[in-house]
Amino acid sequence: MRIARFSIDGNVAFGAVEGDQPDELVLDIIKGIPFADFELSGTRVPLSKVRLLPPVLPNKVVAFGRNYAEHARELGNEVPDAPFAFFKPSTSVIGPGDPIQYPPFSEELHHEAELAVVIGRMCREVPRERVKDVIFGYTCANDVTARDVQRREKQWARAKGFDTSCPLGPWVETDIDIAAAADLTIQLTVNGQQRQLGRTSEMIHPIEDLIVNISEAMTLLPGDVILTGTPAGVGPLNVGDEVAVTIEGIGTLTNKVVKRG
Repeated sequence: MRIARFSIDGNVAFGAVEGDQPDELVLDIIKGIPFADFELSGTRVPLSKVRLLPPVLPNKVVAFGRNYAEHARELGNEVPDAPFAFFKPSTSVIGPGDPIQYPPFSEELHHEAELAVVIGRMCREVPRERVKDVIFGYTCANDVTARDVQRREKQWARAKGFDTSCPLGPWVETDIDIAAAADLTIQLTVNGQQRQLGRTSEMIHPIEDLIVNISEAMTLLPGDVILTGTPAGVGPLNVGDEVAVTIEGIGTLTNKVVKRG
């Protein structure tokens, strides 16, 4: 099931996305919230009539860096022996179609296409064999990075945590199991030109290891997001660029880069 969060007539709701053709998609509005038992209302709204929002509002976004060997090498970094985590604040999250605002303190903005894991229940110290039970679903993400700031400041808080640096969407796909998620095509285009192309099977540390690693340290909450790393091919974004992340079996997340007003 594809679960979207959307706004219509000033109201925010969740809905199940139905249909196959882009111009025929409809939302069946959900009664309640998707992280608990819910029912479909039977009230359907054309997707074209709503504004898609970030599919979840995470308490925290935990991101793992250098989890694809070729990406680590393209930036001149060593491949880490253990998962390497950092955070993006909830204020960095935007949804499909929302503008990525070029931060005024950077002159080198980069895209990073990533598979995002959405947590479905409160959990801590998750054993590897139970990881699949705490996952709600998967969505597309773009870990937008001020690369010059990342190099200059070493700490990544400003480089990766600025407002609008974490596009998520277009929805959460709940029907992908963890085995399938381990081998999906992930690609990114800028203005229609392919920049990144890889498979999630290229991850150094698989999804299970990432969730075991971070849940050893902290409690994960429903709606929290885990970013699993980016394949090789990261590169610059400029004002006016349209950047699209597409992941097999999930969909396409598209955003445009604008100058911060």
